[in-house]
Amino acid sequence: MSMLDWQQYPAGAFYDELVAPGGTPRQAARTLCEHLGKLSDAELTERRTAAELAISVMGITFTVYSEGNMIDRAWPFDIVPRIIPLTEWTRIEAGLKQRVQALNLFIDDLYHEQKVIRDGILPAEILAQSVNFRPQCVGITPPHRVWAHICGSDLVRDKDGTVYVLEDNLRVPSGVSYMLENRVITKRVLPELFKTSRILPVDDYPAQLFEMLSSMSPRPGEDPRIVVLTPGIYNSAYFEHAYLAQQMGVQLVEGPDLFVDDDDCCYMRTIYGPQRVDVIYRRIDDLFLDPEAFIPDSMLGVRGLLRSWRAGKVGLANAPGAGVADDKVVYAFVPELIKYYLDQDAILSNVPSYLCMRDKDRDYVLANLDKLVVKPANESGGYGMLVGPHSTPEKRAQFAELIKADPRNYMAQPTLAISTSPTLCDGNAAEPRHVDLRPFILSGPKPYVTTGGLTRVALVKGSLVVNSSQGGGSKDTWIVDTEET
Repeated sequence: MSMLDWQQYPAGAFYDELVAPGGTPRQAARTLCEHLGKLSDAELTERRTAAELAISVMGITFTVYSEGNMIDRAWPFDIVPRIIPLTEWTRIEAGLKQRVQALNLFIDDLYHEQKVIRDGILPAEILAQSVNFRPQCVGITPPHRVWAHICGSDLVRDKDGTVYVLEDNLRVPSGVSYMLENRVITKRVLPELFKTSRILPVDDYPAQLFEMLSSMSPRPGEDPRIVVLTPGIYNSAYFEHAYLAQQMGVQLVEGPDLFVDDDDCCYMRTIYGPQRVDVIYRRIDDLFLDPEAFIPDSMLGVRGLLRSWRAGKVGLANAPGAGVADDKVVYAFVPELIKYYLDQDAILSNVPSYLCMRDKDRDYVLANLDKLVVKPANESGGYGMLVGPHSTPEKRAQFAELIKADPRNYMAQPTLAISTSPTLCDGNAAEPRHVDLRPFILSGPKPYVTTGGLTRVALVKGSLVVNSSQGGGSKDTWIVDTEET
């Protein structure tokens, strides 16, 4: 007997991605829900076991840091996909392209004329106190004037169904490999649904990434030599680095594998002698990228790499310095930046935000810490934040002192009732768990947005924290075309 009786599913407290209040599946999810409802408990268990076996055989892991130790864990995956209708996705896709276009114009402006500061759109103190602005990059013009070639923007849906941009990740965004592998696993576990539903594919991402990287080559007309630069096997995203290199058919390298010669060109050491490198997809943070330009004792980067990039001899994605826009305080100004650079209204809204650098906002935040989510400007992975409703008085007092000591470094947002999606729990019962979505946007000669993205799910009941490093898991994301042909 099936455990998935959607009439008994507790939807309604939050917006649910698959099931409307009352237990009626949403239109785009009807085929999926009806199919899952026909599976017996034994069949559901068999499908879940098949997914776990596939993850083990495929070696899909992620690394977490705990008390000074590095632990490799199997990728946590739920077999019930999250579904978005194509009619809704079309608008989201347009909003993401608009947003990243404005952010690239903004970054380029900051490293050149800084009109956005002179015209009073962005307060000068935000740039002056930015920890990710790189003076070494001032005056550099990368190919196509694009700085953030790969962006991962996190989206959430509120209780009324509105989709908001929660934050933008423009330094070294990760997770796209898990999006791709989630689809592979789901095709193994629920193959019959790919025959009966019009689910848009995601497997063209490696080809799109390779094409975008190729467009950055300083030697047009020749086959570019592209490499993926990784910090090494101990990095939490190493699986992804190796996966993308393999999928694109390019070399995975570490810093010592490369060098910059007197001609300012970058070369790769090989058994056949040095071979020139045209484009580097770097997965190393700015400050470790080049000991000549940034941290002098970095063992991860390549000496002279910034000099080579400045000379136009090598392409770097993402460009050093792009992280100046990967700042949760800058995030609050993105709708204004879209209006300033594109003369358009933002298609996708920001979550309402309070900037602690403003006296009025700071007073409000300090008086309402128990109701707000407080974030540091430049942390990622869910670290360093306060979720007010789930915090202790001691934690709130600690954050109050942090905010008072460095107001520029903190912003706050209301605790959203972010959407849920059915997730199989103990006994194969479907329970609502909170989800977000990270689509990936490529910027080059033409923009590209993944068809869907990485849906992350908070596996702990009631938790809003979806990051894998904090105990979250993931789902396959289906963009479904429900229109009749």
